[in-house]
Formats: sequence, structure tokens, C-alpha cells
Amino acid sequence: MCAMDFKICAIGCGGIANSVHGPAYQRFAERYPQAQLAACCDKDGEKAAGFAAKFGFKTYYTDMHAMLQTEAPAAVCLSVPAHLTAGIAAAVLKQGYPLLMEKPPGLNREETLAIMRAAAESGTPNMVAFNRRHMPVIVELKRLLSLEHRPEDLHSIQYDLYRSNRRDADFAETAIHAIDTVRYLAGSDYAHIAFQYQELPGAGPGVANIFMVCRMVSGATARLNICPVAGITMERAAVSVLNSTYFAEFPVWNSVDFPGRIRCFVKDKPVIGVGGEDLHESPDMSVTNGFFQENEAFFLDIMAGREPPGNVAAALQSVEIADCIRHRATEYRRE
Repeated sequence: MCAMDFKICAIGCGGIANSVHGPAYQRFAERYPQAQLAACCDKDGEKAAGFAAKFGFKTYYTDMHAMLQTEAPAAVCLSVPAHLTAGIAAAVLKQGYPLLMEKPPGLNREETLAIMRAAAESGTPNMVAFNRRHMPVIVELKRLLSLEHRPEDLHSIQYDLYRSNRRDADFAETAIHAIDTVRYLAGSDYAHIAFQYQELPGAGPGVANIFMVCRMVSGATARLNICPVAGITMERAAVSVLNSTYFAEFPVWNSVDFPGRIRCFVKDKPVIGVGGEDLHESPDMSVTNGFFQENEAFFLDIMAGREPPGNVAAALQSVEIADCIRHRATEYRRE
């Protein structure tokens, strides 16, 4: 493949693709001349045509197999409803096309293992788009923690994920953000989780507040509070080590905490204060929420022949725990 011909194809031209991934592809193509937005695909031809025109793709398709065969892209991005992701992801990987797939890669362990098998059998690099792992405020919090502390130094993490009037019968697809971000910040998998649910039938079928008390493999404790019908859209974290506590507010979806901030206190004294405005190169949501950065990281790894971090195998535990919520499990233990 010529270095001046890095062809990108996108599958899925719906809501999340239009709001954050399309702007990320466009920004990447503007920044890296070798990138070519070759084609996008959606079963709805009108959506596909509109997406191509809006973000600068050369053409569009309604059949992904025809697109892949004709375009032979260097990288494929997949943003479709969660129940469709696993089947499409496995098909793309079996054909050997490097793939960035939206979270969750599968709705359960079985679907995720099927994607892993497809990737392993074809030897195809892949990455799951957990955008919090690329959100500048969260990346900076992780950097600050890593400068001074090892994973085994962390005492506790509290993560609060609130949404306003989200009445999804299955909120696990959003709850996985909190689950995975705690893994990222802790630098550790979960060893054990006790779940509690506050069912809210008046808000709709399946709506519930979700509370998780967790022990990490590193020895840290984590508490996750996931409330889909709160009065505010918000994600915040508090991380404690010996004599130090970090507080972070994340600018999810231009929420009340935009542009985000980090504070650290040592023995009651403020020692760090970082505002999101100092971490973002643009106020565009695709940047402040890490969508551009995750796409950029994936594309640059594929260009350089590197295996991207955060592949589908690394996402498996987050998927399993989210599926526990879906089925109202009361306990999880790492195998």
C-alpha cells in the first residue's frame, strides 16, 4: 500500500456517526494528506449519501460487501446499533480488514468471543472504541495518577454516571462506559463485584439505578453509581491514594461539567488544578469527548503496522460485566 493512499471506509451513517465520528474522520483527513475517505455505507441510501456529502467521502454504498470488495480499504470503522455489531465485525475481520468498532463489541461473552476468533484466525488488527480512554480530561487524570502511583497504590475509585430521562429498557450499553473507565483508571481488572439494583417501574420497563461495589485485582476498591433518570447528565470520578485524592469532572456530551476539570488535594491542600480548556485543541465534541483521538490513534497504528491497544480481547471483561447488569446478576467473580 502506498503511503499516500490510506483508504478509510465507514459502515453505519446513523446518529453517533453523524454527531462525532464523521467530524473525526473529516478532521483526520484534513490533518493527514495520505488519508482518503474512500466510501461510507448504510442500508439506508439516503443516510449514506448525506453522510458522504457532509463529511467528504468520495462515494457511498448500501451494501458493505460490495464496498469492501470494490474499495479494498486500509481501515474500516463500524458504528451500528449494538445488536448488529458482533456479526458485522466478525465478517469484516474474517476478510482481513483492520477494524475500529464502536462499543460494545458484543452484547455478551459469546458474541465477543466470536469476534475474537475472527480476528485471531485472520490475524487482523482491531480496536474497540471506548472513547473515555481517549477523552483528554480522562487521559490527563490517568497520566497524573501514573506519574506518582502504581495500580497497587490506589485505595479507591468512585465513579458516578448520571443521565437525565434515559428510559432505555437496556441501559447496559451505556453503563459499560463507567465499567470500562474504572478498569482504565485503576490499571486493573475487576476481581469481584456485588451489584444492587433499584428498580424504577414508574420510569418504564427495565429502568433501574445500578450500584456496584467492586474489588479490583490490584487490591483497590471501586464504587460505581449508575443512575439513568437523574436530574443531570454527568460523569465524575474520585480517586484516592495515601494522603492524596483526585477529583475529576468529565465533559460528556457537552454536559454541565463542560469543559471538565481535575483537582488533586494532598493532606487537605490543593496541589493540582487542570481545566479542560487547557487540554482540548478544539471545543468540538468529537475532540473534547475523545472520538477524534481514538480514530486518530487507530489509523496511525494501522499506518505504522502496529497492533492497536484496546482490542476486542481486552474489552471482554467490560462486556461480561455489562451483561451481568442486563440480566440483573447480583455477583461477578473473575475467572
